[in-house]
Amino acid sequence: MLPDLLLIGLGIAIFPLSVTAFVLVLSADRGTWKGLAFILSWIACFVAVLAAVLITTGGKPPAPKSLPSTATIAVKLAIGVGLVAYGWYRHRVGGRTSHQVKPSDERDAPGGGRSPDGDETPASGKSSGRMSARLDRISGWTAAGLGPLLQPWGLVAAGAATVVGADLSRTSSYVALVVYGVLATSSLLAMELYAVFAPDTSRVRLGQLRTWFQTHQNQALVGVSTVVGLFLVGKSVYELTS
Repeated sequence: MLPDLLLIGLGIAIFPLSVTAFVLVLSADRGTWKGLAFILSWIACFVAVLAAVLITTGGKPPAPKSLPSTATIAVKLAIGVGLVAYGWYRHRVGGRTSHQVKPSDERDAPGGGRSPDGDETPASGKSSGRMSARLDRISGWTAAGLGPLLQPWGLVAAGAATVVGADLSRTSSYVALVVYGVLATSSLLAMELYAVFAPDTSRVRLGQLRTWFQTHQNQALVGVSTVVGLFLVGKSVYELTS
């Protein structure tokens, strides 16, 4: 169970949509407090999902080859297929966009052109600026509401299906669950602590991170979804046929 949760937790931690949104929250006015609200609601929702699974199973994994065990594997297979399909869809969409939008088009598009420093600014800069402006005005309660909303629910569902196999009579299962939770939240915690203890430096570094994710967001989504999806499909097929 631990290897599965490690891969899924890593995918959750680096999921680009969540990371980009959190960086924007940290960039807002009183961003560290809003970021804390975001993280606390994120963790609360994450723990609630795991608790619901463990309460349902009673902390005991279903017997091998039983109907619940087979159904759990089938759910993981379906999630894996869905993640691979999503990765393929993002790949196709990204490919069409890159062929349709040329550098000259970006410079001429609304919001494109050059920044005050003379650097090229992509056409998406205007929309990103509007998003930053909206997030700058959000309250702490709104930031808390964004936490559960922006979780990568496909990966969270994959983790929940894997946790069905947790045996709470064993210490190893507790260790696996704790490591999974910490790893899945590690990127948010690291950025929050960075913003608290090094506010000036973090503002620059996190801005660069946001720019990188915005530039490579589609490739990152394709990579994370495809890798985790193929892993779930391969392991599920093996478990169903062995």
